[in-house]
Amino acid sequence: MTASPSPATRTPFALTGSRALVTAASRGLGREIALELAGQGADVVLGVRDPEGSAALVEELNAFGVTAQAIHLDVLDLDSCRTAIDAVTAQLGPIDILVNNAGGGINAPALEVTEDDFDHVWRLNTRSTFFLSQHLAKSMRASGGGAIVNIASQAGLVALPLESSYCTAKAAVVHLTRCLAVEWGGYGIRVNAVAPTFIATDGTSEALSDAAFRADTIERIAALHRIGVPAEVSGAVAFLASPAASLITGQTLAIDGGWTAR
Repeated sequence: MTASPSPATRTPFALTGSRALVTAASRGLGREIALELAGQGADVVLGVRDPEGSAALVEELNAFGVTAQAIHLDVLDLDSCRTAIDAVTAQLGPIDILVNNAGGGINAPALEVTEDDFDHVWRLNTRSTFFLSQHLAKSMRASGGGAIVNIASQAGLVALPLESSYCTAKAAVVHLTRCLAVEWGGYGIRVNAVAPTFIATDGTSEALSDAAFRADTIERIAALHRIGVPAEVSGAVAFLASPAASLITGQTLAIDGGWTAR
């Protein structure tokens, strides 16, 4: 009978010594992901539009005994993002973990989506994910590797009415995850994604406040029949960023309560 590994040799989930950048980190999933990464020992850089407004969150993260700070990042302005990232890495050192959390969409019939609508959703979700990953991957390659976790959506796996542009953008993130994983694996860079269902955040509260929509959503979450909470996503992100996922790359983990299993 093979002996169980000792505690010292068990698979490591901790992120102690890592440096993480989380985009759109001031609220919702981004905030919860930042807290989870800090709780696992990572220093965290919050990419936010209002760094001063994130002072309380920075203090909350620092309480874990890690280093945290907020920087101004508007993912629609990639040049300013690159400048801000270069400045913070010069101060702290290379980023080991990138979480591309920024995103969003519009609700509109496909017949009514304008070119500007489509371009905005694409830039917010897909273009930003591509080019921020590209920028961070250069320093990850130089420092020996890293982990990128993209926040996709079940909308990238199934069709959702009135969300054609968002579904398209998130489906592209899912496939981009595979492409970057294949290209960058030789540099020690792992690229994965999570695809959450409807999660109770301030961003979904308006839609979920509609009783009929909420009931339909719960019915479609076919196995567990409930709305998710942010911690159910952040734990998966921390796992994919950790050494425990060292042989996992190019994958999209559906966190959907069984929606896509139906």
